[in-house]
Amino acid sequence: MAGHSKWANIKHRKGRQDAKRGKIWSKIARQIIVAAKDGGGDPEANLALRYAVDEAKQANMPKDTIANAIKKGTGELGGENYEEVIYEGYGPGGVAFMISCLTDNRNRTAPEMRKFFERVGGTLGATNCVAYMFEQKGTFLIAADKTDEDALMEVALDTGADDVVLEDDFFQISCDPSAFKDVKDALDAKGIEPDSSELAMVAGNMVTPDEATARKLVQFTEDLEDHDDVQKVYSNFDVPDSLMAELAE
Repeated sequence: MAGHSKWANIKHRKGRQDAKRGKIWSKIARQIIVAAKDGGGDPEANLALRYAVDEAKQANMPKDTIANAIKKGTGELGGENYEEVIYEGYGPGGVAFMISCLTDNRNRTAPEMRKFFERVGGTLGATNCVAYMFEQKGTFLIAADKTDEDALMEVALDTGADDVVLEDDFFQISCDPSAFKDVKDALDAKGIEPDSSELAMVAGNMVTPDEATARKLVQFTEDLEDHDDVQKVYSNFDVPDSLMAELAE
């Protein structure tokens, strides 16, 4: 998969047992609220809501928490007003970053994002300063012991997915955003549950920095992801093999 990061796989796998599960649920709840507000509370009629609910289920979010978030979005319960803001910039080593946020106060969030970049010697840039390096893709990560390549290739051929790759005991499927629902439905029909599935911004060309810079980039990414307003962090760096084993522990 062009622009795929091995470290992203590790984060997905570790995230399932993440001690910060409450914060993860809070972030997903914001996605659900915004999706329900924009397109209604029926996941079958609102694809953005369906994707958010699927992500909530993958994170083992309780059903009543999901239901309450939907009700907040539709106005049945009192809820917050969030807006999506994308921040772009350059981190350590000139690596490109795109940061998707849901915030109730962009006048608070923007300066905080700028400080993140300044602390690591990076720069928060203008809109579209790095967006041209990324393309939105549907991505699915499936443990190899859940299925086999033939079954996934059948899904890919039937749905028009771009690629099926086996890496680090996980299959990865990538597809055009327009095929995301078809791929998800085809996997469901075969009883294959992805370990992660999302519409992600994927870099066209990855860079592999030296280990010292990679450590700074990993920490920078984790610090960003810990911010309450940050939903997703995308970048165009991959971790050198010398550091991969340590991060996988």
